[in-house]
Amino acid sequence: MEFNSWRFVVFLVAVVAVYGLVRSRQQKNIVLLVSSYLFYSAWDWRFCSLIILSTVSDFLIARRIYFSESSASRRRWLALSICINLGVLGFFKYFNFFANNVVGFFAALGLNVDVVYLNIILPIGISFYTFQTMSYTIDVYRGKLKPTDSFVNFAVFVSFFPQLIAGPIERAKNILPQLAAEHGLTVRQVLIGTQLICWGLFKKVYVADNVAFIVDELFGNSAELSFGLAYLAVLGFAVQIYADFSAYSDIARGCAKIFGIDLMQNFRNPYIATSPQDFWRRWHISLSTWLRDYLYIPLGGNRGRKYVAYRNLLVTMILGGLWHGAAWNFVFWGIYHGSILGIHRFLSAHIKLSIPKWISVFTMFQFTLFGWLLFRCTRVVFVDGVPEDQSFTQIGEFFGAWSRGIGFDSSFLDMAGRLLFFSVPLFAFEALNFRNRLWFPLQFGSRLLSVSVVALMLFLVVRYGVQDASSFIYFQF
Repeated sequence: MEFNSWRFVVFLVAVVAVYGLVRSRQQKNIVLLVSSYLFYSAWDWRFCSLIILSTVSDFLIARRIYFSESSASRRRWLALSICINLGVLGFFKYFNFFANNVVGFFAALGLNVDVVYLNIILPIGISFYTFQTMSYTIDVYRGKLKPTDSFVNFAVFVSFFPQLIAGPIERAKNILPQLAAEHGLTVRQVLIGTQLICWGLFKKVYVADNVAFIVDELFGNSAELSFGLAYLAVLGFAVQIYADFSAYSDIARGCAKIFGIDLMQNFRNPYIATSPQDFWRRWHISLSTWLRDYLYIPLGGNRGRKYVAYRNLLVTMILGGLWHGAAWNFVFWGIYHGSILGIHRFLSAHIKLSIPKWISVFTMFQFTLFGWLLFRCTRVVFVDGVPEDQSFTQIGEFFGAWSRGIGFDSSFLDMAGRLLFFSVPLFAFEALNFRNRLWFPLQFGSRLLSVSVVALMLFLVVRYGVQDASSFIYFQF
């Protein structure tokens, strides 16, 4: 059930109607819980069992951690929670990846090893809700959170349908108090939520889906691209992935806002970042803060010897890359970001330069684009029924674009014009939001300006938007 489909619109209206009819907070949460499981069942009802497993186990384990009298007992219960969550995630997401690499390793030694490949369907959203439930038990273990007494509230926290599939990865300390508070539907929250939903649909239907045609066409001919077209391909993917993923987050925030629940903001203009650290304070904030709080800091953070901090950065970003998918390009994407984070930290500590902000923004954006090249190249072919990763072959084809010339010809101008047509309105609207420092979009100081922006946005969606519902990029993670 895609957010950008009429089926979801009907579903959301029905849930809001039922939610508005019930009175007590507990009844409202039951409505949210039932609707969340119905929403997830629309993808594949069998995987509801995995959410139930995570929900029941972490609800019970958190209580055992909290009421355990010995630290050893608390550590054992925490270890059990982590093993259950990572065990399920690892089996469904990484089994075939590691099996394939075992075969490749022994083949390099001249040995033939038969490994069983499983026909596993990746449960949608598993990476997101697994990290969410793990943060709950870890926070209880650290004494930062008291376990909830309400199983229904905790189950809603785990399965809340607006952010179940692709985040943001929420914290229990933010969501559980909101689920316990008494509040109903209000005109203001419905209006704000609807605006966020419309803003997200504009990003997805008009920007991301149209740019996707350009990106797919260019990446599909990577061996023949000139340098100009190769650069446009990566630039287009930067626009696509930002518009697509932030669209999902905006729609999720909008849906949640209608029910009176505030989800965290997942993006803050990431492409105006001035440094690698600044980029990760702006991009996929719920994941970057999760990795910081539950991986980087427990590893030691920047405490101790200087080289330890660089090691911790690299390990954190490698695992963050692997979180995105079971492929080597994601691992090297993590290595790349971990490396530029470490290099920037080292240079900042030893070299003091006064660089104009626009130069820092432009330079960081070029580094970001190279990272997106690593991220997007995911070519896999099957040889004798065995998957073979040719991602780095495709990356090599992009670097070979230098030898095919600059290529600022009519084809380049056509592609550049199409990309500008679909991306300029997005960043123009975002610039207005940034200037007005808005938590939600499309409400500017001038009512005439607000109406004009909304009218233009609706015109572009109706006239040029892709009407066929397509999946969001981060559904595959």
